Amino acid sequence: MPELPEVETVRAGLAPFVTGATIVAVDVRRDSVARHTPGGSAELQARLRGATIAGAVRRGKFLWLPLTFADDAPPAESLSAHLGMSGQFRVHTAADAPAPHPHCRARLHLSRAGDDLVLDFLDQRTFGYLHVEELRPTDDGFAGGQGSADALIPASVTHIGRDALDPDLDVPAALRAWRRGTRGIKQVLLDQTLVSGIGNIYADEALWRARVHPERPAQATSVATASALLEATQAVMRDALAQGGTSFDALYVNVNGQSGYFGRGLEAYGRGGEPCGRCGNALSRATIGGRASHWCGRCQRRYSPRRAAVR
Repeated sequence: MPELPEVETVRAGLAPFVTGATIVAVDVRRDSVARHTPGGSAELQARLRGATIAGAVRRGKFLWLPLTFADDAPPAESLSAHLGMSGQFRVHTAADAPAPHPHCRARLHLSRAGDDLVLDFLDQRTFGYLHVEELRPTDDGFAGGQGSADALIPASVTHIGRDALDPDLDVPAALRAWRRGTRGIKQVLLDQTLVSGIGNIYADEALWRARVHPERPAQATSVATASALLEATQAVMRDALAQGGTSFDALYVNVNGQSGYFGRGLEAYGRGGEPCGRCGNALSRATIGGRASHWCGRCQRRYSPRRAAVR
């Protein structure tokens, strides 16, 4: 499933094309793409037609396009896009737009300053969806996410924490949350209500960089270790962003159809049995909390209460 770097790559690619564009028509090609809209495809089409897209915004793994219906009105609603496991956006000029791909679930016809564009939402595995929802004020009064200064966030995203790269992330509060409870630290990293945007790939990579075992209890994690883990998370995500995200197959591409290349530099995820790039020890693989996890048993030592007490 796309994580912060992949979704940010999509957001940054969309923004220059869609900002200021008016939605002229919507062609829903599979009704399931509108399954979270009460009136289904007909309502989705009606609510989008005539709206102007004010930008492209992201918090964590969540992406939305703020909508306005008058030149001088602030956004009140958004087109929220949940990419699921394989959701993609592709942008074309109307003149060069190909016939809809077999996996195209919705095609939006846009007009901006006399230029006509086509925005396709593709989703091979069909877990993704589009829906229009109201925007609400953020609880802390800061911008809702990357890509907009407005302190607004879609109703469905209000429970999602600020992400690891958000300049308004309350770092002391985030570290306290990461150190609370008996869950393993990897499960805590995956909790999107605390710090969002971290999925299975980047959790494994950050834990490897910070030399933390994925099953270390959160409450046994020191402030220094939690701080190092946040720094490692931010570093691995910035590295991935610089390379356009991670791709393992044709399911993740940016709006121009290009794949991300960070997968070639992964140190832990998907490398069970291969030598650790730091010490040469064979990397371990196991299912933890229902997720495939990868770590180095030598660099990322399992937590021992007895050893901790001796220290």
